[in-house]
Formats: sequence, C-alpha cells, structure tokens
Amino acid sequence: MNWIGYALLGVVVLLFIKQMFPMKGLKDLSSEEVSDLLKKPKDFAFIDVREVHEYKSGHIKGFKNIPLSQLSQRLNEIDGNKQIVLTCRSGNRSRTAAKILMKNKFPNLAHLKTGISGWSGSLSK
Repeated sequence: MNWIGYALLGVVVLLFIKQMFPMKGLKDLSSEEVSDLLKKPKDFAFIDVREVHEYKSGHIKGFKNIPLSQLSQRLNEIDGNKQIVLTCRSGNRSRTAAKILMKNKFPNLAHLKTGISGWSGSLSK
C-alpha cells in the first residue's frame, strides 16, 4: 500500500473514532430514554432530520420532520426554550444537525444515539 492509501485509511479510522465519542453539548439518548421523553411532549421539541421520503416511509410518532438539508432555513420553526431531541437514520445526521443548532445558539440538545435504526418502538406512516 502506498502512502496515499495509508493516509486515507488513517482519515477513515479517525472519523470512525470521532463518531464513537460523545459530542460536547449533545446528550446521547437510548431508545428507552426517548420513549420516556415522548410522554412529556410539552417539554421537548422532537425533530427528525431525515429527508421527506425517509420520514414518510416510517417515523417516530411525535417527531416533526425538518430535513437536515433545510434545517438552516427553518430554524424559526424550532422552540429554543425546549430541550431539542433529534433523530435521523443512524445518528450521524442528527450530530450534524446538532452542530448547526449549536452555532445558532440552541443550548439544550440531545439525540437518539442509534438513530431510528435502533428505535425499539413502533413507527408511524
């Protein structure tokens, strides 16, 4: 393997390791924890950042769809006084969404760590 191959492998390993550690300012939640929070909808803003077609194929009841690709333009739809709970397919896009929200002064952020792929409850269509 040449030096470019080693460099690419190193980048992939670093990105993988980075995803394994918690992000500062973003609380990782389990499926069970999110299920409990959904029982108190007035205290939380639940946002699914998957694309519309993904959301329509099955989503967690109580989550509003604001695709990551539209998030920056739709910040006014999010109540910053509530704790924001994010989800996506695997947890990666919700981390990216959290970074956008942090830059825009949304302080109380959490996400379903596994994304909807690790959700143990039922899905709505």
